[in-house]
Amino acid sequence: MTVLEQPGSSRSKSSLAGPPPAWRPRVDPAPLLPDAAPYRLLGTDAAGRLDSGLLTRLYAQLVRGRRYNAQATALTRQGRLAVYPSSTGQEACEVAAALALEERDWLFPSYRDTLAAVARGLDPVQALTLLRGDWHNGYDPHEHHIAPLCTPLATQLPHAVGLAHAARLKGDDVVALAMVGDGGTSEGDFHEALNFAALWQAPVVFLVQNNGFAISVPLAKQTAAPSLAHKAVGYGMPGRLVDGNDAPAVHEVLTEAVERARGGGGPTLVEAVTYRIEAHTNADDATRYRADSEVETWRAHDPIALLERELEARRLLTEEFVGATRDGAEQMAADLRERMNADPVLDPMDLFNHVFAEQTSQLREQAEQLRAELDAEAAGHTEDAAGTDGSAEEARP
Repeated sequence: MTVLEQPGSSRSKSSLAGPPPAWRPRVDPAPLLPDAAPYRLLGTDAAGRLDSGLLTRLYAQLVRGRRYNAQATALTRQGRLAVYPSSTGQEACEVAAALALEERDWLFPSYRDTLAAVARGLDPVQALTLLRGDWHNGYDPHEHHIAPLCTPLATQLPHAVGLAHAARLKGDDVVALAMVGDGGTSEGDFHEALNFAALWQAPVVFLVQNNGFAISVPLAKQTAAPSLAHKAVGYGMPGRLVDGNDAPAVHEVLTEAVERARGGGGPTLVEAVTYRIEAHTNADDATRYRADSEVETWRAHDPIALLERELEARRLLTEEFVGATRDGAEQMAADLRERMNADPVLDPMDLFNHVFAEQTSQLREQAEQLRAELDAEAAGHTEDAAGTDGSAEEARP
């Protein structure tokens, strides 16, 4: 006999029939569920309806993005970058995210999403400035509608929700697209962002690039969910599952989600299943936690190769087009290489700029302390130089 069944219990038998009506779901969960398998277009009958102009545009951006990743990786080996998290193999997600947005919309990238920022029009050098350690960010977020590259996992997601919610309250026709890796879905910021986005019906799209690993931790050790897209249902928003190496499929799913958000339909969580071909960063040894055979299997599902097959079938992959595309990518890489090889002129006092709209008392105190140290160092160099010159004069016959 349970406590509720005890004689004289304050609960009546009718109250044991079930919970009160407030438990009932606010929406039907069925339409929110993702498909059982990732959505694909390339290699299916549906590929025939794709616009040729979009396909060639995606291809040009993919080739440029692959070359950008290779050049940035080389710059780390040359000591011109402190670190670079490559998105090689994930270019379809990066490019599609940039192209799915209107100019007035906002992109909220993670540290791995420099390519998405470049595909949106950001100067490649500015996109790498943070990773070189020269500046807080490297570009004006308001000018490009690109939030600062976010190194702490998932903290850009609540920011995206806040901007999108504020834009809706102001009546601005703006959508925010926030990018995050599978590891970021294990952070509390992910939960908070999705919960508030759904409650407020904020015009925001969440793109999870599931590349298989959170550094060395495989997805199976992060979550027991059927897919990351299924997590959307628990917050009351649709979840979409897409092949992250199928560029037109990712572009279509994201475009639909952006249009839904813009039309007042609320947020969408998109999981793009892709793979990180390179190591987590240049400081990581990926061979310690994954086999080369696994990487080679994913190379066979390369986003550029998948798109090339469709372009070849349409006779669009001409020598002229391929040559012009590769030449443009090489020109971009050469310009990036030349400009990154130039030593930047840096002012340590810039450390205190653009932290707050108005400097706090602590920042002012720290700035004064650094200025005093720099002045003392400069005075010491001056005295040393004068002493050296004097000694040289005395030593002359």
